[in-house]
Amino acid sequence: MAISINWAQSAQSGFPPLENGLESIYGAQMDVVVHNREAWDREVEAGNPWTRPVSPEVIAAARLGDFQILLTPTKPVPREWFGTLEGANILCLASGGGQQGPVLAAAGAQVTVLDNSPAQLAQDRLVAERDGLNIRLELGQMDELSRFSDSTFDLIVHPVSNLFVPDVRPVWREAFRTLRAGGSLLAGFANPVNYLFDANELKRSAFVVRHSLPYSDVNSLSPSELAAFLETGEPLEFGHSLDDQIGGQIEAGFVITGFYEDRWPEHALDKYAPTFMATRAMKS
Repeated sequence: MAISINWAQSAQSGFPPLENGLESIYGAQMDVVVHNREAWDREVEAGNPWTRPVSPEVIAAARLGDFQILLTPTKPVPREWFGTLEGANILCLASGGGQQGPVLAAAGAQVTVLDNSPAQLAQDRLVAERDGLNIRLELGQMDELSRFSDSTFDLIVHPVSNLFVPDVRPVWREAFRTLRAGGSLLAGFANPVNYLFDANELKRSAFVVRHSLPYSDVNSLSPSELAAFLETGEPLEFGHSLDDQIGGQIEAGFVITGFYEDRWPEHALDKYAPTFMATRAMKS
C-alpha cells in the first residue's frame, strides 16, 4: 500500500466579481474556493451520500474485475468507456469522497484523486488504508492543474462537481492539456434547466420560472437571499449553459464520443426531464 498526499495550495483562487451591490456586504470579491471547501468539509461530517466511502465488499469485487462507478446520480458509466484499466494513469478530478478513486485503483489503475475538500480526500485515504490500495491524494482546484505536466493521464474521471466553480471552461482546457493523445475525459454535469426555477417554490413541487441562464448563487440571488443562503453553510452553485458544458469541451479540443442522460429521484424535475447528463470526450 502507498498513499501519497499533497495538500499544497495553488496560487490561483476562484473569486468571481460580485454584482447587485453585494460588495458592501462581502467586500469586492467572494472566495468561492474557500467557501466551498469548508462547505464540503461540513457535508462529510453530515454524511452527504456523495461523501460516503465504498464498502470493503465493493473493493474486493473490483479487484476481481466486477466494478462500476457513477458520474451522475444513478446510472453507472458504460464499461466500454473505460478502456484498459490495468496500469492506466487516471485522474479523478474533483472526485473525493472514497468512491470512484478507490474502485478504479482496486481495478488495477494508478489513481490520483484531486479535490478541494480535505475531508473528502480523507475518505479516499480511509479506503486506501483499510483495503491496501495505492492512491495519490491532491488538495486543489478542478480548474487549476498546473502541478501536472502536459500529457500525464490516460483517463480523467470527473463526476458531477463543476457546478461548484464559476467558470467551467478552464476545467475542460486543463483536462485536455493533462490528457495523453488518445485519452478520454468522462464527465458528469447538471442539466441547466435545474436552475430556471425558484428554489424555494421547487421544494414544494411548484415550478415558478425565475432565473435566466447561466445561473449563479452569487449573482442571481438578491443580497438578502444570498446572505441567508451563506448562513446555511451550503456550497455555492453555478448553473452552466450547455454551450459551456458541451461546447466548452469541443472548444478545448475534445471529440465527444459518448453521451447519456440521468435522473435524480430526489429532484422535483425528475419525472419531467433528465436532470443530469454525462459525456465521454476523447483527445485525438
